[in-house]
Amino acid sequence: MKDPAGEIVLDARGLEPPEPMERVLQALALLRPGQTIRLLLHREPFPLYPLLAQRGYGHATRRDADGSYVILIHPLATEAG
Repeated sequence: MKDPAGEIVLDARGLEPPEPMERVLQALALLRPGQTIRLLLHREPFPLYPLLAQRGYGHATRRDADGSYVILIHPLATEAG
């Protein structure tokens, strides 16, 4: 089980665009090394994915049985130079 301090949970279910995206972008600025963001949303956030990639973040998306989405956002590994 992951340490709760290692994860920022954003429950954006029921919020209308662009608020969920704005909250994610704000949370990215707060991430510390080793942390991830768990975004809970009532629809899949397709416009968010390219913004994450541009900023060096990856994601894993899962659709739950109730039709909501869980998006895990994490920094992409960078090459040591």
